[in-house]
Amino acid sequence: MPERQPALIIWRLVDGKPGHEKQTLGLAHALLRDREGECVDLPVASRSKSLLQWLLGRFSPGSGLPAPDIILAAGHATHFALLAARRAYGGKAVVLMQPSLPLSWFDLCVIPEHDQPPPRNNVIAVEGVLNDVQAGQSKSPEQGLMLIGGVSSHYGWEDIGVGTAVVKIAQSTPQVSWQLTTSRRTPATLLASLPQPLPSNLKLMPHDKTEPGWLEQALTQAGQVWVTEDSVSMLYEALTAGAGVGLLRLPQPRDTRVRRGVRKLIDQGRVTPFEAWREGESLALPQHEFNEAKRVAEQILTSYPSHAKH
Repeated sequence: MPERQPALIIWRLVDGKPGHEKQTLGLAHALLRDREGECVDLPVASRSKSLLQWLLGRFSPGSGLPAPDIILAAGHATHFALLAARRAYGGKAVVLMQPSLPLSWFDLCVIPEHDQPPPRNNVIAVEGVLNDVQAGQSKSPEQGLMLIGGVSSHYGWEDIGVGTAVVKIAQSTPQVSWQLTTSRRTPATLLASLPQPLPSNLKLMPHDKTEPGWLEQALTQAGQVWVTEDSVSMLYEALTAGAGVGLLRLPQPRDTRVRRGVRKLIDQGRVTPFEAWREGESLALPQHEFNEAKRVAEQILTSYPSHAKH
């Protein structure tokens, strides 16, 4: 019989920012999907207090807990806390996104490709950002989502353009039940500007009216997902879910790294821009699985197959 691996202990440092915590949660769940273990969430102190704890070799939130094998963190506010936790209790320090401190200070840095990370043994470049979405087994081409972002530093915004495209998609696909949800960045004027009456197959689900986890659940069922191109996180969540993904275009794109990343997805044929979509047609499903959290987890477990602190 193969030797049983010890339980994997993960500490996840949280800073209260949903975008950061969604990434570390996705990686934590991927690590534990096929490996026995547990994940403990620990809030971080201020950067100055965390710096002091690192210098003193202390990390008070970890007192009385099982020592970690892997410590996950995302966001600048977590960096000194991550180093403090490793110095005090051991384990491998894994930072998500481009850190503000030298890359060599961490055991592993998981950095989006659009940040152009250098080739290093302790760097894994990923497409987009990690998430906690899983590909659904019961997807239906007759279930669709429209994910609407808003004002950003990468694109302009136009209520009428987005609203017209949304209604056109719904009207030309009467066989699909569409749900439209917004984000915190969506202008309050967007929903009010939608052409009336709305198509009967289009249901509005504003983000502040949905329960936690609603989007992740909806993504497991939707066979088609349209996303405004500013919403990079939701775009990669839709790809991870295994849906056919369409891109709702925005005006005045700026030449930023994020925009170039979206352009790459178009060039690779992994998303369908609105202007290339044929009215009434279903969006093409992806040819291959896309799950960056799973890929990173597999690399971590290969590098640290047993307790990292031993």
